[in-house]
Amino acid sequence: MSAIPHIRDLRFDAMGAVPRHWHGGRRSVSTFFDNLSVFFPRGERFFVASVRAHEAAVRDPALHEAVRAFCAQEGMHGREHVRYNEHLAALGYPVAEMERRVVRILKLATWALPPRLRLAVTCALEHLTALLGHAILSDPRLLEGADPTMAALWRWHSAEENEHKSVAYDVFEAAGGTYPERAAMMALASVIFWAKVVEQQARMMRVDGTLASEEEWAALGRFLFVEPGGMLTLARHYADYFRPGFHPRDIDSDAALAAWQATQTAG
Repeated sequence: MSAIPHIRDLRFDAMGAVPRHWHGGRRSVSTFFDNLSVFFPRGERFFVASVRAHEAAVRDPALHEAVRAFCAQEGMHGREHVRYNEHLAALGYPVAEMERRVVRILKLATWALPPRLRLAVTCALEHLTALLGHAILSDPRLLEGADPTMAALWRWHSAEENEHKSVAYDVFEAAGGTYPERAAMMALASVIFWAKVVEQQARMMRVDGTLASEEEWAALGRFLFVEPGGMLTLARHYADYFRPGFHPRDIDSDAALAAWQATQTAG
């Protein structure tokens, strides 16, 4: 059963002072993180709506409280990524157009899928974001050399994604969700999500003038798959989702979460 996430009203007001290529000057790597931010404000509204649509199925008081905290955390993530995306738009990236395309996909999912399958999509995407966060928290090299404001934002978001990683899943099970439903929606969501990531990466690199740069694409590939290679960790855990008895808590992030929380207490 889901633990109750902590609600932290953190704000990252110094976005305007963040350099364009904030990840140690790495252009394509900075853009990769920026690319992911485009999804969050609209995506997290979809997640919250999908979970809230099944609150009547939640009988356990602890899970009900976890749902409340999940919604609060996601709302704060969305607020900070709105600020983040406004900063990206000011730099000339086509954020509004990319967000419109994300919204079209989410509207199509809302129209085409019944509520429980929308919740299964939420479970799938929550698993992906939790895995990305797990990699960030577990391997300091993924944010080594990054601007302090951006490193703090991504670590905070990563920590809370792992705190609430099983909430949507537990609601899905309480609502009678089945293994075929969650496996099928993970396959569908994965294809659409990663296709959008590649598309948006190309659009943003075009603005930077690096779309045709073999050096920049190679640098991004090395970062993601070789050194530090966070995607390899993600891929190992991603496959776990297709195991019939899987639960998000099977992937242990407690030590990484505790280490991050210690830095907050010390600060």
